[in-house]
Amino acid sequence: MAKAVTLSPSLRGIAAMSFAAVLLTIHDTGTKLLLEHYSIVQLVTVRQAFSLVLLMFIVQFTAGWSALRIVNKTAVGLRMLLFISTTVLIVASLEVLPLPTVLALVFASPLVVGSLSGPVLGERVGPVRWTAILIGFVGILIILQPGSPRFEYLLLLPVAAALSSGTRDLLPRWASRTDSTLSILFWSNVAVVSVGLCIVSFEWVDIQPIHYAAFLVVALLNTAAHFLMIYALSVGDAALVSPFRYTALVWAVIIGYLVWDHVPESWTIIGSSIVVASGIVMALREARAARIKAS
Repeated sequence: MAKAVTLSPSLRGIAAMSFAAVLLTIHDTGTKLLLEHYSIVQLVTVRQAFSLVLLMFIVQFTAGWSALRIVNKTAVGLRMLLFISTTVLIVASLEVLPLPTVLALVFASPLVVGSLSGPVLGERVGPVRWTAILIGFVGILIILQPGSPRFEYLLLLPVAAALSSGTRDLLPRWASRTDSTLSILFWSNVAVVSVGLCIVSFEWVDIQPIHYAAFLVVALLNTAAHFLMIYALSVGDAALVSPFRYTALVWAVIIGYLVWDHVPESWTIIGSSIVVASGIVMALREARAARIKAS
């Protein structure tokens, strides 16, 4: 009888993060396709409602409802507002821009986290990380090309999404000292759905039966991807595992070409590579700092 192959924790982490990147890219593709039929507000409201139902099942059969108790109301409340703005900005970006361009600019959010972690959280940001941040912003400028005929104001949507996402990602570091990750994620989804329900009635379009299945699949993909990322970072070294999230850009280029016949411009590829390289350096330095602190 053949002996079963057992993967090391690092390989399991790499596999989980790589698979999460695939699922997130398919999720974004499904979102972009659904935007051909529904408004941004309706799509976000329905999609997050499905995600909220899934989270309710997870809460019921894992941590229990007591895990949803809010302690740091300020941090969780701010995170809810930023979750709304980030979600809307990313979906709006997907509606008007190519998938690889959106991902490349949204992936700049770690640069925002790095640049704000010092003044906001009191963390030390050394010269290497500052250099990576500045080079990453150069990559963003290469993609945007401000002042050139290629520049589009619509490109500022994913830039705004990256700023909102980066600021949002700072808050769990503050709130997690008192509130669970599941609680933060749950109430953020409640906020999106609540605001959406107040607005969506003005532009509601009857949902085609097949699209209910599509919304469910998109919600499942999003939930599964985030849990895979959590698992990847829990079993593998963050410095080794985190960079594999950027493989989503490769899948975005492939799917963008297969579905929409889109080929990224050379400047987008160059700028994206610089942003990704800066993000990897940031991940390596943060993991190194965490190991030193732990020792």
